[in-house]
Amino acid sequence: MHLADDAIELWERTEEAAGDQLPPPFWAFAWAGGQALARYVLDHPYLVAARTVFDLASGSGLVAIAAARAGAASVIANEIDPMAIAAVQANAAANDVTVTAELGDRLGGDAGNADIVFAGDVFYSRAMTERVLPFLERAAARGATVLVGDPGRAYLPRERFESVAVYEVPVTRALESADVKPTTVWRPNLRF
Repeated sequence: MHLADDAIELWERTEEAAGDQLPPPFWAFAWAGGQALARYVLDHPYLVAARTVFDLASGSGLVAIAAARAGAASVIANEIDPMAIAAVQANAAANDVTVTAELGDRLGGDAGNADIVFAGDVFYSRAMTERVLPFLERAAARGATVLVGDPGRAYLPRERFESVAVYEVPVTRALESADVKPTTVWRPNLRF
């Protein structure tokens, strides 16, 4: 994977190259939730084998790439940041897998016909949670398997999810103020 070591330096360099202010380079890191989801997929390849996958807020493409490597029939890595799309494409090529990098906000829908929907590290703010939660619930209600990776972010509505697995995930101290974060893979509890 093409990932950054220093968030601030990368952010400054991309803004300098663009000649404009840019959002933080979230796509340049393997966040804990994504790492947990990727590990879960690689440990349970039957989950995605010959199925269609939609990876919401894909970032670097880590989860999408894990799904492709585990035998998914097709994988869409969805992002709203054009730089993330470039990162997904570069990382997919480096891993010799096919992933469709899709630019656009799909939160008004339900991931179309995807059999599996992944979302890592998406509950970092109240505003994001208010948009992501209905999307994930719509996908689950139409029959998709929905899995979320989360390292204990404040806005994860735990009462609406069931734990599937927990991993001790190595993280970047500068981003997470820790070296390891316990990170849970969750699925929606549609009985709430």
